[in-house]
Amino acid sequence: MNNYETVFILTPVLSDAQMKEAVEKIKNVLKSQKAEIVNEENWGLRKLAYPINKKSTGFYQLIEFTGDPSIVDVLETQFRRDERIIRFLTFRQDKFAAEYAMKRRNLKSGGVKDDPKVLKIKDYKIAEEIFKEE
Repeated sequence: MNNYETVFILTPVLSDAQMKEAVEKIKNVLKSQKAEIVNEENWGLRKLAYPINKKSTGFYQLIEFTGDPSIVDVLETQFRRDERIIRFLTFRQDKFAAEYAMKRRNLKSGGVKDDPKVLKIKDYKIAEEIFKEE
């Protein structure tokens, strides 16, 4: 079982209900392939670095999951078939990235949600601790 992280961008013309439906569809694909969803984050509407299909913004979504490598092929096929998804990226986390993601999730659930500056400083300190341990 490998740890994976996927980020995908949904077209900005969707309503909230349509956006949630698209995310649920992706989550159902993962569940049907017996993947365990570890974390899910909605990053909201953000500006794109460059226009994609004449759109300059998009809804960003992050899903972390564990499963077999064959899941990625099925997931990326589903991304390509869904016209609401304009970009996606899926990658396997190495042990350091998985450990960092776990610490970041624990830190975020610890009550520092409101102040992004404090969160960035603590994330940096966690990253320093991970590299000092080696």
